[in-house]
Amino acid sequence: MSRQLDELLGAAEAEGLLRPLDTALAAWLARHAGSDDDAVLVLAALTSSQHGQGHLRLDLDLLLEAPERLGLDGPAGRQLMRLLRAQPLQTLPARLLASGLVSAAADAGLESATPLVLDGHGLYLRRAWRDEVLVAAALHARMQAPSLLPDGLDLRPVLASLFPTAAATDWQKLACALAARQRFTVITGGPGTGKTTTVVRLLGLLQELTLTAGGQPLRIALAAPTGKAAARLNESIAGAVSRLPLAEHVRAAIPTEVSTVHRLLGVQGGSRRFRHDARQPLLLDVLVIDEASMLDLELMASVLRALPSEARLILLGDREQLASVEAGAVLGDLCNGAAAGGYAPELAAWLAGQTGADLSAWTVPATQARLLDQHVVMLRESHRFDAGRGIGRLARMLQDGQAAGLDGFAAFAPEVREVDRTALLDGYEAYWQLLAQAPEDSAAETAWDAWADAVLSAFDRYRILCAVREGGQGVAGLNADCEAHQRRLGRIQGHAAWYAGRPVMVTRNDYALALMNGDVGITLWRPDAEAPGGRRLRVVFRAGVDGAGEPAAGLRWLLPSRLPAVETVYAMTVHKAQGSEFERAALVLPTQALPVLTRELVYTALTRARSQVDLVPGELATWRLAVSRQAVRSSGLADRMHFIT
Repeated sequence: MSRQLDELLGAAEAEGLLRPLDTALAAWLARHAGSDDDAVLVLAALTSSQHGQGHLRLDLDLLLEAPERLGLDGPAGRQLMRLLRAQPLQTLPARLLASGLVSAAADAGLESATPLVLDGHGLYLRRAWRDEVLVAAALHARMQAPSLLPDGLDLRPVLASLFPTAAATDWQKLACALAARQRFTVITGGPGTGKTTTVVRLLGLLQELTLTAGGQPLRIALAAPTGKAAARLNESIAGAVSRLPLAEHVRAAIPTEVSTVHRLLGVQGGSRRFRHDARQPLLLDVLVIDEASMLDLELMASVLRALPSEARLILLGDREQLASVEAGAVLGDLCNGAAAGGYAPELAAWLAGQTGADLSAWTVPATQARLLDQHVVMLRESHRFDAGRGIGRLARMLQDGQAAGLDGFAAFAPEVREVDRTALLDGYEAYWQLLAQAPEDSAAETAWDAWADAVLSAFDRYRILCAVREGGQGVAGLNADCEAHQRRLGRIQGHAAWYAGRPVMVTRNDYALALMNGDVGITLWRPDAEAPGGRRLRVVFRAGVDGAGEPAAGLRWLLPSRLPAVETVYAMTVHKAQGSEFERAALVLPTQALPVLTRELVYTALTRARSQVDLVPGELATWRLAVSRQAVRSSGLADRMHFIT
C-alpha cells in the first residue's frame, strides 16, 4: 500500500467514513494478496464499510454518480473520490478483475477463493455474495416445487371451523390456504394484523389435514431472531393454541415452545458455524420464523442450509419495520411487491374456491405474474390500531410517505402527544411507587415473588426509545437523566452502579444462566439471612427458558455479580425494542440530521406502543428529514428473485 493511500485511509477512518476493520482489510490485501492498485484497495475498504452499514454490496454506479449518498461528501471522502477518478472511471471493472482480488460472478462459483466478487454493478465481499446467491437459489427451488396438497383436496371445512366469522376477503384465511399449499410462504403485516393468530391457525390446519389423513404429526419448530422476540411469541402462542376449535389431539400436536434461530441451529461457541447444516439437517417438517424483519442474510442462508428441502418454511414479519442489525434486508427484499398482490389467475381462482375471497384487484395476467408474489401474502386489517385516528393514522401516514408535512401532532391526540424532555422523566412514576410497596422482610417467598412480578409488569408498561446510543438525545443521556431525577427525589441513594430499582437489559446471550439478549430484569432488595443487614440486592427476571431451551415458569433471582453483560434500560434504542410491545412509549429524536434517522425507525418506534406515544421530535426539520427518508439497503436479492411463473 502506498504511503499516500495509507494516509488517505487513516483520514477516512478519523472522519468516521471507514472503520478500523475496513482499513485493516485494505492493508491486509496489500500485504498478502500483492495488489498494488490503490483504487482497488479503496474499493475493497468501501465494500467492507458498506457491509458494516447493512449493505450487501458496494453499488459502483451509485459510487460514481452520487458519492454523497454513500457519505463520501466530506474532506476524506472527496480525496478518495479524486484517487478513484485519477484514471477513467469506466476502467474500474477491468482493473478490479485484473487485480487478483476480484472474481467476476460468472466465473466465481460459490467456493471462489477471491476475497471480493463483481456481480453486475455490485462489488461484494465473497461471503455476502455467496450467501445471497444461495438464498435466492434455495428459495427459487422451494417456490418451483409442486403443490403439497393432493389434487382436489377441499380445505373449506377446516378453514370454516378456524374462521367461523371470516369476512368476504379474509387475508388471514387466505394466508393459511396459501401456506398449506407450498413449501415457502411469507406472511407480512403491520402490528395488530394478526400474524401470530394466523400462524397458530395455519399450524392447526396443517396438523388437522395430516392427522385426518392418518399421518404422523408434523414436526414443527417456532423460532425468532432474538431472545426477546422469541419470549414474546412464546407468551402469546400458548393461549392462542388452547382456543383453537379443533380436537384436543390436534391442539396437542401444535408446539408452543419458541427458541431463537441461533439456538435452533445449534450455535457453536463464539464461531459463525452451526451444528445443523446440509450435512446434519434439522429434523423438521415445518419451520416458522417470527419477526423476520430482523433476519439478516447470513442467518437466512444458514437456515436454508439446515432445513430439509421438503420442509415448509414460513416467515412472519412487518416489512415496514427496521431491517436486521447485520447486513441484508431479507424480509424487505421478499416483500417489495406485497401490497399489490400480483397473483396469477390460476392461483387466484384456487384461493377463491377455497376461501370465497375476491382477489380480482390483486390479480395480474399470467405473463406478468412473478413467482415470488405467489408466495407472499399481506395482512391488511389492524385489530390493534384504528387506521383513522391516533397511532394507527400516523403509522399509515408514515407508510404512505405523508408525514413529512406535519407541523404538529394535535390531530393525533390523545394517543400521540408531543412532549418536552422533562415529561419523560415522570413516565416511570407508577413503577417507582410500586417499588416502595415491598413486602415485610418476614413475608413468605410467594409474596416477594408476587410483588416482583408486579414490578416487572409495571416497568414493561412504559419505555423511552432513542434513535442513537450516545449523546444527550441518546440512550446514555436519557438513562443518566432518569437516574439523576430519581436521585433528586431521594429514591436512589449514593452513586453505586447497582441500586434498588435499577432496570437492566441483557446484552449477550448467556445459555448457562438461560438469559437471552434483550431480557429485562429489575434490581430489588431481597431478604437474605446470611447477608449483612439481612438483605441483599438481586436482579429478578421472568424465567423465560430453562437450560434445555424450554419455557420455564416463575421468576429467577440472580446476584448482580453473575450478570457481566447488562446495561441500564430506562431508555433503549429503537433497534433493541423490535419485537417488544409497551402500553406507552416515548420516542426521542436527536437534533442532528444523522443517517440512522429514517421512516422505518420512526414507524418501528411508534408501533411499539399499544395505547399512547409521546414524541420528543427534536427540531421539526429533523422529524421531517427522518420521515421522508426511507432506509434502502443495497442488495441484489430482490433482483435475483424476479422470476416469472
